[in-house]
Amino acid sequence: MTALTPHMFLQPDGWVPAKGYANGMMAEGRIVLTGGLVGWNADQTWEHEDMVGQFRQTLENIVAVLAEAGARPEHLVRLTWYITDKQEYLDNLRAFGAAYRDVIGRHFPAMAVVQVVALMEDEAKVEIEATAVVPHE
Repeated sequence: MTALTPHMFLQPDGWVPAKGYANGMMAEGRIVLTGGLVGWNADQTWEHEDMVGQFRQTLENIVAVLAEAGARPEHLVRLTWYITDKQEYLDNLRAFGAAYRDVIGRHFPAMAVVQVVALMEDEAKVEIEATAVVPHE
């Protein structure tokens, strides 16, 4: 991985490189954790019914929360996604990738994507928890 980050990507020798995520990351600094954020706007209003639109808004929400701690997208070390429809996700991989790069850039931390039966917000199709580490100055 060649992303600009103050952290170290963990890639065991002999492993095929992960694509679109990291197998692991090592970081030192102040830890920033988000709750499970969904794809509504700052007023908790849904602007998107589709998963890709909600995903983009969720990433924008993550970036906004990180900024409150002085963190930026390149400080992300882990994202855990919860999605309600694996097929909708798979059918739109290119659009997910484009939305991700538009909001986060080409920084791909450790990630997991999990399909769930439902999320607490009935309209939500995606919820993401984020962990970032801001390096000590």
